[in-house]
This record gives sequence, structure tokens and C-alpha cells, in this order.
Amino acid sequence: MAQHSSALKRIRRDEKQTLHNHSRLARVRTFIKKVELALTSGDKKEAQNALNLAQPEIMRGVTKGVLHRKTAARKMSRLNSRVAKLG
Repeated sequence: MAQHSSALKRIRRDEKQTLHNHSRLARVRTFIKKVELALTSGDKKEAQNALNLAQPEIMRGVTKGVLHRKTAARKMSRLNSRVAKLG
């Protein structure tokens, strides 16, 4: 167990930050799932709208440090290609 006050403060801060990051990542996953759902339904217009909403959320995850930038780029690229194939 940590003894120094600074170490105790760091533990408290890290717990809060972990919860915050978890909610951010869950939000990104929710938007991705909406695109997946639209893709399985086969509606290209709905899938495109969901993708347009998901892309800024994915990039926001990168900005906040929840996702690696290349992971986000890969996810967006794969979603884009799947939406394009619906046509």
C-alpha cells in the first residue's frame, strides 16, 4: 500500500480517470454498434447516417487518449468500406 500522500492522491486520481475513460470508450463502442446494426439491416442511408455520427466520436476517442490513432483509422476504414459495399 502506498505511504506517501502524493502516491495516495495518484491512486485516487487514477481510479476516477479509469472510470471516465471507460465511459468514453463505451460511448465510442455504442456508436460503432449503431453502424453495425444499420449494416445488418441492409439500409445504406441509415448506415451512412450512423457512420457520419460515429466518425467524430471515434476521433474524439483518439483526442482523449482512449483509442490509438491507427486503431481508430482502421475501424473507420473498415466501416467505410462495408457501408460502400451496401450500394
